[in-house]
Amino acid sequence: MSHVIFFTKPGCLTGLKQIETLKEAGHTVEVRNILEHPWTADELLSYFGELQFKQWFNKNAPRIKTGEVNPDEYDRESALAAMLQDHLLIRRPLLQVGVRRKCGFDLDEINSWIGVTPAALERHDDLQSCSASTTETTECVQ
Repeated sequence: MSHVIFFTKPGCLTGLKQIETLKEAGHTVEVRNILEHPWTADELLSYFGELQFKQWFNKNAPRIKTGEVNPDEYDRESALAAMLQDHLLIRRPLLQVGVRRKCGFDLDEINSWIGVTPAALERHDDLQSCSASTTETTECVQ
């Protein structure tokens, strides 16, 4: 089984479900706070891989939901700069196993990468949608 470094926002119930899914499959999970990590451009880019820069954005971030930030108005460099300034804009989770890094929790991709249980594959939708936060002051955004 794998050791997974898992960047998420504290209090996010969807993140907690994703962590449990990984643990159920026998993986160890090292949870890190995506909001407090001192991101650099190169480190953050290493998680995005082949994703187009518009896919880097957390579409449930408060500034996106209010229209203050429109991912369609950004280019690659300005998207990265915005995320380095406001970590809530970063799509979550960010995952690392060994030297390989990924952005997002596509269950089929994760299953082919490190493996999950058959039961996790059946509850696929439960791991994609944003759940309510565990604290009232921390809005859960995926």
